[in-house]
Amino acid sequence: MAKFLVRCGVAFLLTARVVFAGPLEDCQEYVKYGVPSTTGDILCRKGYLLAHDPIRKTPTWVVEHLTVDRVNGALSRKDQFKADPDLPKGRRAELSDYRKSGYDQGHMAPSADMAWDELAMSESFYLSNMVPQVGTGMNRGIWKDLEEKVRKWALERESVYIFTGPIYSGKEATIGKNRVAVPDHLYKIVFDPQEKKAIAFIMPNRKLKSSEMSKYIVSVRDVETTTGLDFLSALPVDEQELIETVKSSDLWPGADAQ
Repeated sequence: MAKFLVRCGVAFLLTARVVFAGPLEDCQEYVKYGVPSTTGDILCRKGYLLAHDPIRKTPTWVVEHLTVDRVNGALSRKDQFKADPDLPKGRRAELSDYRKSGYDQGHMAPSADMAWDELAMSESFYLSNMVPQVGTGMNRGIWKDLEEKVRKWALERESVYIFTGPIYSGKEATIGKNRVAVPDHLYKIVFDPQEKKAIAFIMPNRKLKSSEMSKYIVSVRDVETTTGLDFLSALPVDEQELIETVKSSDLWPGADAQ
């Protein structure tokens, strides 16, 4: 039977496997097309919803909704990385885990996507939204370039939903005292709800060439098979089949528009 915990006036729904940080109804926008899984700590934020793995100390998936208004936000980035206050010590990454690790604190929901709201920007710097990511050529290279393309796609298409997260082999390296897992690969899915189309990527967590971005395009079904997650599950099965089994032949148009 589900139980409710009230912390600082906020209701938390507790089950054996799921923790809802804040009323889940505040995140209905992000669950519109389904929740990829219900394991781990489900954390509802102003600008995203995520499932956090307390063993690996990284998110399993993060979902965002980008619109034209949000992409046109004008707030400046403020680097305020911090441990997630809604997760207890021992179940979360700490700043000390990343220090001198050789890895970037890689956002899954990018801070640049949160320039529309101060709270959304601040919450994007919680370490629960991060994975240890190779810096040069990855977090500060092809991955950053992909994030910029996604924002341009949101401007072109007016509304997109983005699912992002790590992929592990089961023999991954770890960093820090809390053994934060280093992903072998990262995935990103961009879904256009108006055209009912999606483009998906799986990239190894290493230095890559941005010019070869299209090389890492896969189908949504490929991501599901690799991760065990279930994306777009709120859609009718026949629609899921049409969307998830199609691999885009190239990058979506519009991303290079200025």
